[in-house]
Amino acid sequence: MRLHPARAVATGFGLAVAAGTILLLLPIAKVGPGGATFVQALFTSTSAVCVTGLTVVDTATFWTPFGQVVILALIQLGGLGIMIFASLIGLILARKLSVRARLNTAAEAKSIGFDDVRGLVRGIVLISLVIEAATFAALFVRFLTGYGYSVGEAAWYGLFHAVSSFNNAGFALYTDNLIGFAQDPFICLPLCAAIILGGLGFPVIMQLRKEFRRPLHWSMNTKLVLWGTVVLLIGGTVYITAIEWNNPDTIGGMDPWGRILTGFFQSVQTRTAGFNSVDIGAMRDETWLGMDVLMFIGGGPAGTAGGIKVTTFAVLFFIMMTELRGEGAVNIFGKRLSRAVHRQAITVVLVAVAAVVVGALLLMLLTGENLDRAMFETISAFATVGLSTGITADLPETAQLVLVVLMFLGRLGPLTLGSAIALRDRRILYELPKERPAIG
Repeated sequence: MRLHPARAVATGFGLAVAAGTILLLLPIAKVGPGGATFVQALFTSTSAVCVTGLTVVDTATFWTPFGQVVILALIQLGGLGIMIFASLIGLILARKLSVRARLNTAAEAKSIGFDDVRGLVRGIVLISLVIEAATFAALFVRFLTGYGYSVGEAAWYGLFHAVSSFNNAGFALYTDNLIGFAQDPFICLPLCAAIILGGLGFPVIMQLRKEFRRPLHWSMNTKLVLWGTVVLLIGGTVYITAIEWNNPDTIGGMDPWGRILTGFFQSVQTRTAGFNSVDIGAMRDETWLGMDVLMFIGGGPAGTAGGIKVTTFAVLFFIMMTELRGEGAVNIFGKRLSRAVHRQAITVVLVAVAAVVVGALLLMLLTGENLDRAMFETISAFATVGLSTGITADLPETAQLVLVVLMFLGRLGPLTLGSAIALRDRRILYELPKERPAIG
């Protein structure tokens, strides 16, 4: 039986989560006697494969080096994509790809065609390794020279956080995540650069690599992602820094440049990375609300970021502006937007809103948490961000399983998962009469 490409992607991620869970259940993966519980292993595996970063145990002290290596491998696998990884293995072993493998890979990478899938796979892997290597080098030097780490320690910590950052995972090997490096630009800025690049999406990075000096040739997707990223990063930095400026529990005690660096760092994390250099639980409610919005939007499509994607948000914005101006077609950067994209964007947003609302409601019912914390945790899970107000580890297992489902749904994307579940495409050979209900 041949699986539909979307269903193949969903199945691949499911199998990866299952394999990771089995490995993390082994006694060798956990510090101390015995092994992890099933929910601890499942939650961590799902969070790693879905490059989220939410944790129910302390990554630094709960897992052994073996367990941490498993987590790192799952992050890399989830960031690259299951079908892309499988295609890479096929290219290495057989030096060719079947039509089915090309379709599956193209579906996961959101490639329009599949004739160039071999080049696509090679390009994605090359980009990932180059950016991760550059980030690793910067972190390695800083850990070695600035913090007195041994060569082995600097290499391991540099590698783990380089992979975690580019893949927008947010897993850290420190109990307090990255709070100890809040005012160190030589740690924070390389991580931010890797996160931003990973959040742009592979199609954007590959086009910039080929046509960086010819912006007129950039696709609508590339322009939307770049402009959206700049606006959201600057807006998020200003918002978070301004709201938290005098908060003594977060950035209030830092010097001005430290406050700005920390505000920028946390704005970048809402791109779905999940590192934190301050205590998220100590932030003001107003900051949480702004971060909710930024996390929900997320990063670029076909990359390591989550959320509804910058392009979806931008498309809805331009649709709204077109309606307000009373125009017929939606035009963006000198090109007309396909009407099929209208429906896709609306569907993605409505499904995402439904998932977040239902998830938050379940968390409130199962835990008694207030709306602010429940909503933040739910959006963080669905948008595969990984930021937390500090309640994740204390949630009952039923609530943690709700977050597992949200992470899986958010990583695959509502439309991908929906088409994976659907039995077959429905083709209707007729149209019904038109009628316009009153709106607003």
